[in-house]
Amino acid sequence: MADQKPGEPRKMRTSVKGPLMFSAFWGVVVFFAVLIFASGGSARTPRFDLAFTGAGIAFIVSLVLAAMLSMTHKENAEHLGKGSGINLSSKKPSHGPVMQRPAGDAEAPDAETH
Repeated sequence: MADQKPGEPRKMRTSVKGPLMFSAFWGVVVFFAVLIFASGGSARTPRFDLAFTGAGIAFIVSLVLAAMLSMTHKENAEHLGKGSGINLSSKKPSHGPVMQRPAGDAEAPDAETH
């Protein structure tokens, strides 16, 4: 959040729009699901009280989850994207693992030369 400049729009991760839209979406989905399924059929009146209660709970729970996930987000260190292991450069991939002998080991006799 320290890299934000005044007057510029925030990134989606540091903005509040993303988690609010996510939570509002799940609130609306739960509202209609509870409204349909809690009524028990079309012959009975819709249960708006249960639908609003379910939507509120879904909104709050998903907002808390989104907030906790955004707080635990941490950028990777710069050196992690440089490559490591056998292929240090993706431009020149090796054609399989290379077997290296220990530095002090002289040439080992092959099994076929006996």
